[in-house]
Amino acid sequence: MSVRIDGVVLLDKPAGLPICLGEATKYSQDLLEADKTYVAQVKFGQRTDTGDAEGLVIEELPLPVFAEDVALKLALDSLLPAFTGPVSQIPPMYSALKRDGKPLYEYARAGVELERAPRNITIHTIRWINVQWPEATLEVSCSKGTYIRVLAEDLGKALGCGAHLVGLRRTEVGHLTLEQSFTIESIQKGLQDSSSYI
Repeated sequence: MSVRIDGVVLLDKPAGLPICLGEATKYSQDLLEADKTYVAQVKFGQRTDTGDAEGLVIEELPLPVFAEDVALKLALDSLLPAFTGPVSQIPPMYSALKRDGKPLYEYARAGVELERAPRNITIHTIRWINVQWPEATLEVSCSKGTYIRVLAEDLGKALGCGAHLVGLRRTEVGHLTLEQSFTIESIQKGLQDSSSYI
């Protein structure tokens, strides 16, 4: 017996991935096209070559100083309107987008940077849900094709101190939510437990 498996989308490893099995694989394209919601942890004051914590730090910049937490919150909140609604975003070099049949990340690993055309995306909602300066956590609801790493970098650029992504969790894909998900460990345990009934 064979079962078709479809992983739906390439994504930063820690974010979470819907996996379609058997008959459900016919819905994988719908999930690819669906809006997504993420919780993203951003670290300000450093830029990395990949835009996330897996990369090498390529620049350290002085952090802005705020007299009080209220001023910090106001400064962070003031960034968000420019990143709400239709937005133009340049895809990162460390991505699976292809040029001449080769993923961009292969060029990036070889030290080659290619010009990339901006892509139109939509950020439906964006808000800060926690701030532990110099890190801050966002909740973002967005269209397909949105690079959260690029969003983190763009927020750092707008604040004048650089930033990169240090954590990412996808909490919704279309109508599916994180609460409806299972860990690999829980699936393995369920399979082991059910084998005793066979």
